[in-house]
Amino acid sequence: MGCAMNFDIDPVLPVGTRIKHFRERAGMSRPVLAGLVGKTAEWLKAVENGRLRAPRLDLLLRIAQALELEDLAVLTGDGVAVPVRVFAGQRHAALSAVQSALTDYRVTPVVTRSPSTEHLAMRLQQAWAVRHASPDHRTQLGALLPDLIRDAQTAARATSADSARQARRVLAGVYRLADFYVAYQPAPELVWMVADRAMAEARLADDPYAHAAGAWAMVQALRDAGRWEEAVQLATDAIRQLVPFLGTSPDDWRGISGALEAEIAYVHARRGRSGAAWEHWERANAVALRLGPEYRHVQTSFSQAVMSAHMTTIGVELRRPGEALRAAESFDADSITSLPRRSRHLIEVARGHHQRDERASVFAMLSSAERVADETIKYNGHARDMLLDLNARPPSGMREDVRSLCRRVGVAA
Repeated sequence: MGCAMNFDIDPVLPVGTRIKHFRERAGMSRPVLAGLVGKTAEWLKAVENGRLRAPRLDLLLRIAQALELEDLAVLTGDGVAVPVRVFAGQRHAALSAVQSALTDYRVTPVVTRSPSTEHLAMRLQQAWAVRHASPDHRTQLGALLPDLIRDAQTAARATSADSARQARRVLAGVYRLADFYVAYQPAPELVWMVADRAMAEARLADDPYAHAAGAWAMVQALRDAGRWEEAVQLATDAIRQLVPFLGTSPDDWRGISGALEAEIAYVHARRGRSGAAWEHWERANAVALRLGPEYRHVQTSFSQAVMSAHMTTIGVELRRPGEALRAAESFDADSITSLPRRSRHLIEVARGHHQRDERASVFAMLSSAERVADETIKYNGHARDMLLDLNARPPSGMREDVRSLCRRVGVAA
């Protein structure tokens, strides 16, 4: 696979020139590479030509993954090996099987009888339950998704218009579940694929709820690509489409509208827009309060507890660690039902401590995150960044503890 420490070009060349070199060596056009990292061909051309500054680390990582490079150093040119897997996490053992199911484009199904849509819906519901209850949630999903994807795709090809519509709703849900599996793995194109397919199947099913749920996944992809305006516009449009139905629809319709408001808040926080971030957090929180303390949206984990967790994330993104940590202290993290979501919250709390250089607290929170759901921390870029820093500057008397955690997570030097 790819290139490891192969400095076959001038070591003083700028990053943009290096990207162009490895892109052309891979036989990849600008539009293709740009699409894989969520950018336009014009943006990539400006980077390659030096009209835009070198991309941030997260974008460089996605470019390296798309070009199948094993070391970021071949793009940065500093000559110091920086394995891509250190930041991206290991490729999960089941990723190839899931990818194969997603890219199976056979027109004629291999089975002669279409799977029952009702049975597929039950399997999907059970898969969501497994995902939220399992510390090794990626491994569990990796075992379930290949067959579930293929069966749902087969059912969606049913000849009956009514049955096909129901099957497309289920298939849209399967793609939304797959989004949680492929996220943060060295296959960024799959994130865009499943998010786009979830929305496409929802449109074919003419289902505003399924469309909004698919939009939630796509908003995250757009946000992580730095496409702020598109992310906010998509979430806003999806909420607007739900409004006429909210008076008589099931609670999950209101739940997904609240989750979309929370995502808008997250986008504004990432941009450093405090007022807009808290305005949309308030809107989302109002929805959560109306739904009550027992409500939880299965896909997004939207709930009163998660809205409390969002306060920490917004504080961290706005680089106000004091606010973030006070928010974390205001509720019990154990009230977050989903183990992966609880683990992610603990990582966000660690980020707050990291911004204050409280390294012992960072280690404590990351250790807690690992105990709750080890497969969350293994694939979380923020956690891996913090572990690299702890490995370089361990808290007093904790060097071996830090190294042990790094080894377990897969970021040991």
